[in-house]
Amino acid sequence: MPYPSLRPFRLFPLLALLVWAGACAPPPPASRPAAPARRAPAPPAPAEAIYAHGVIWTGVPGALTAEALAVGGGRLLAVGSAAEVERFRGPSTRAVDLGGRFVVPGFIDTHTHFVAGGFELAGVDLRGAKSPAEFTRLLGAFAKRLAAGRWVTGGDWDHEAWGGELPRREWIDAATRDHPVLVNRLDGHMALANSKALARAGVTRATADPPGGTIVRDAETGEPTGILKDAAMDLVARVIPAPTDDERDQALARATAHAVARGVTQIHDMGTWDDLAAYRRAAERGALGLRVYAFVPIDTWARLAAFVRDHGRGDDQLRWGGVKGFVDGSLGSSTAWFYDPYSDQPATRGLTVTDLGDLATWIRAADSAGLQVAVHAIGDRANDWLLDRFVAVARANGQRDRRFRIEHAQHLRRVAIVRIGHGEAIASMQPYHAIDDGRWAAKRIGAVRIRTSYAWRSLLDAGARVAFGSDWTVAPIDPLLGIHAAVTRATLDGKHPGGWVPEQRIGVEQALRAYTSGAAYAGFQEGRLGTLEPRKLADFVVLSDDLFVIDPERIKDVRVLRTVIDGRDRYVAGTAALR
Repeated sequence: MPYPSLRPFRLFPLLALLVWAGACAPPPPASRPAAPARRAPAPPAPAEAIYAHGVIWTGVPGALTAEALAVGGGRLLAVGSAAEVERFRGPSTRAVDLGGRFVVPGFIDTHTHFVAGGFELAGVDLRGAKSPAEFTRLLGAFAKRLAAGRWVTGGDWDHEAWGGELPRREWIDAATRDHPVLVNRLDGHMALANSKALARAGVTRATADPPGGTIVRDAETGEPTGILKDAAMDLVARVIPAPTDDERDQALARATAHAVARGVTQIHDMGTWDDLAAYRRAAERGALGLRVYAFVPIDTWARLAAFVRDHGRGDDQLRWGGVKGFVDGSLGSSTAWFYDPYSDQPATRGLTVTDLGDLATWIRAADSAGLQVAVHAIGDRANDWLLDRFVAVARANGQRDRRFRIEHAQHLRRVAIVRIGHGEAIASMQPYHAIDDGRWAAKRIGAVRIRTSYAWRSLLDAGARVAFGSDWTVAPIDPLLGIHAAVTRATLDGKHPGGWVPEQRIGVEQALRAYTSGAAYAGFQEGRLGTLEPRKLADFVVLSDDLFVIDPERIKDVRVLRTVIDGRDRYVAGTAALR
């Protein structure tokens, strides 16, 4: 039993604590200042335009389909439900009712010859010639519309359309006697010159084949047939009068109108310094109607490095800083470089169109200068050689975000697919080539090599970065045709309705990504373009049909209804006008 005399001393500490707590307590509520009322969030700045009632594929992985978007200051302010976007409506906001149409991020074509395409729009078009007689007739009819002495250029002919016989100058000499002619095959690696053009260029039986090129000769006489392959085309091309700046600017305007009507909001152009000058003139006038990332020839890397030092790398409208080179030729011209001989021409394995020692030096130097390097490689041996160079250069120049690109990457060994999947290069590919070349590629390289030709599925399964483009004017600058080709692989001759090498088909979403976010990544712009997200640049396309709903075969018939760049209408169906 505790002692009673100790209890008062046990209560004392508790009483002391209560007194201290009372002294330290805050004053009663009446003596404290009132907390400021919470302010409602400021309303967002009103949008310049709201596009509502659509089916909007944002391209953001895992995101739900949106139904509206708001645009202001050239950027996307909001993308989401009608209620979310309605907050951005102001008294002067323009309302655009999408009427349930399908909206996608702006299409980026990662491989064009854009100004040349503008010239070809005004040149002869031989793509539709299905016989030698029709080839001659089309050329003759076009020549009659020109003043005597004017060059006939353009072309885009395909000898496979009439069975594979190469055209000859004798076919066209009589129909074009008043004009020199140089018309290219659709792949750009072979051209036909008439006798007048050969004479002007001084190309005769005694002319030697240039390095990286072939003058095709008559088997009996040794005389040039008029067909010039790869570097041999320059023998005639160099005597064609150079276009004036005004002519080049007109070609750019034609090409731009043609591209935006097909939903193209940006191009990566594998062009020339003259083309870059034309882009800069248009940008200075405020007349460059789409975004451009301009590449120049790789042998001019030092000039570009100096240009970047002096002028930076451009802006969101016009950028530069990339160089483009060549390893080999093309499959259609039998100049793509393979390990094994061509099945239909056992005497050749193709050729390299650039001295490989020079090309290796230029790749390393350009990369060392911080330029992006893109190189054309089509045959399996060309692709392996290029991957080896990329690895060696990356090791020599040190780690950085360089994003090497293989342009075309058409015919790959499986080991190359794995290497690209591991990030040694971006595969910059053109899906329309597969449904074109698929008509006859097997006779060139046999049944085994075609299994990994245009191998989009295998590349994506390997984890590769894939970006799509057209190679215009080799193929149409129409992303919907490219998506149709990637999804169906149905060849142009109708002989492979289930797909040529069907195991390499890909899905609609994968093809869309290759033309949008994949293409943006290939140009270092994934933070600004490629998906429809707030704060990104307001580039998008309105299509007539939902690509995820319709039969894939119908994709090629889908129409572009509206092309928006920087939040501005650049094309609206029915107006056919830039704004």
